[in-house]
Amino acid sequence: MPKTQLVELYAHGLGVVDEARLELGPGFNVITGETGAGKTLLLGALELCLGAENAASRYAARADMRAAAVFLREGGEEIVLTREASSSGRLRSSLNGAPSSAEALRVVASELAVIHGQHDSLALRNRGEILRIIDTSANISTTALDDARRSLREALALRDSFGGDEASRLREVDFMEFQIGEIVATKIISEDELTETLETLTRLSSLRDGQETLRKVLDDMDNETDDAVLSRLARSIERIPAGEAYDSARSSLQSALALAREGLRDLASLSDPDTFDPALLAHLEERVGVLQQIARKYGGSVKAALVTLEELQSRLDVQRSAVERLANIDTEIQAIEDKIRELAQVVRGEREVAARHLSEAVKHQLPRVALPNADLRFEVFGDDGSDAQILFTPNPGLAPGPLQALASGGELSRVLLALSLETVQEDLVAVFDEIDTGVGGQVAQQIGECLREVGRRQQVLAVTHLASVAARAEHHFVIEKRTTQGTTATTIRAVIGEDRVNEIARMLAGDEMSEEAKSLAQRLLESSSQ
Repeated sequence: MPKTQLVELYAHGLGVVDEARLELGPGFNVITGETGAGKTLLLGALELCLGAENAASRYAARADMRAAAVFLREGGEEIVLTREASSSGRLRSSLNGAPSSAEALRVVASELAVIHGQHDSLALRNRGEILRIIDTSANISTTALDDARRSLREALALRDSFGGDEASRLREVDFMEFQIGEIVATKIISEDELTETLETLTRLSSLRDGQETLRKVLDDMDNETDDAVLSRLARSIERIPAGEAYDSARSSLQSALALAREGLRDLASLSDPDTFDPALLAHLEERVGVLQQIARKYGGSVKAALVTLEELQSRLDVQRSAVERLANIDTEIQAIEDKIRELAQVVRGEREVAARHLSEAVKHQLPRVALPNADLRFEVFGDDGSDAQILFTPNPGLAPGPLQALASGGELSRVLLALSLETVQEDLVAVFDEIDTGVGGQVAQQIGECLREVGRRQQVLAVTHLASVAARAEHHFVIEKRTTQGTTATTIRAVIGEDRVNEIARMLAGDEMSEEAKSLAQRLLESSSQ
């Protein structure tokens, strides 16, 4: 049972397709109809839903165009991809009803469906996809090689991140150790130590300055020299002439002298040389200088210096660890590179074997898809065989070349069918656009049988003009074009029973429907159901 199914395809306003809705079934689904009826437009609607920006059908979009594809994955997960025209003429994208982008649709669609067209193969456009086919065919795992390469990138990035040679890295370690030692040697008590020390120093300095000023005042006012203020005042009072007229003034001055001496005694009692410690002041002044120096060098404040210390210690730990590892990094890198070469050689060997086996398997399928004389082989190059390509030649005697360069549109589509027979992807819906171009008869029946075989393991949707191919399908849809009153419109419908017999007969005989054609159509359908 396929792991992914396209359960519904809807198109509106796309060229002659006014409105069409396909409800597809599991297995092999086929779309038929007359030339120009709109089969290509319908697949174009699917391409738009898968995120294509350059699909030819885009230019057929009308102003009200809307296309939607509904996928159902194993486990019941439903995925809805939608494109619709905007008023500006651009196409809007949505994923599960939410606005999205064409790129997002392409990413999701790459895990849902692959379209094999005559002139454009999305499956084999790049060598990475060819390599995926080879690896998948033999269950080749590159996990160990991928892990080793990731380890090498990390080791190289580590070495490059430090830059310089070992001597320069050691110098950087030495400098960080010096900076850390300088800050640690300061023995900072707290981030507020400088502020608190300055406050204490200011208070004690003010007290010291006050005592010094008081001492000078006392010395100026009263000392043992004749220049003291009170001594000079006393001598001046003594020189006041005798006489009753001067007695009052003399008495007042003598009282003032007594009061001044009493005031000096009070001042003297406030003088205490032991109220401050000169050594403490000197220590505080030195401490402030040290803290200010550290602050200037490491961020402008003591707090910043402490933060710098933490950062330096953290960086030093990392640097020391790195230096220890870097001492052996070149040896480690060499060991990883040796391991990568060894693992790459193993992976290349596995890919070479897988390429040979897959080449042989696909060759056996080529006659079944109308390429009996063609030759095809997978080749891998490079240290790990990741440079992969498919070489192809359609006829004997011709030099092989890249598949995309030498295969015609029909040949390319049939090669893809042969590949699908050997590398079925149950998680992808396979879409084949007119894969049967240029073939007929028994070959067409073989291609139809191949599509039906692929459809047993993954859902297949094919557009065909051949009755032998259409008869092999499990679900058949017909596109019909009608012109009414000068307006052309296309409709699509599922056909079963007699309607399907009539459609197969039309494909066999054209518009000249006959009982013979219907009888042949009936036999085709009966043989296909066996």
